[in-house]
Amino acid sequence: MIADIDLITRGMQVLVEKLGIIEAETFISVIKNDKFDYTKWREDKFEDMTLEELNNAAAQYAKEHPFKGKAVII
Repeated sequence: MIADIDLITRGMQVLVEKLGIIEAETFISVIKNDKFDYTKWREDKFEDMTLEELNNAAAQYAKEHPFKGKAVII
């Protein structure tokens, strides 16, 4: 199991890599200030999709954004 500090460090590295330092810090600020609920957002975003549609969208995303990280894809 990954330690919380390691997860935070890796998450910030990804945010900075993808967004840049300023936008990464802005993202964190928005999440903290808005009391962002990721679970609720995810439920609302995908609530009208069937499992097949969600699977197809995920497969298409994976093709367009090949994994280049160090983690193991299961």
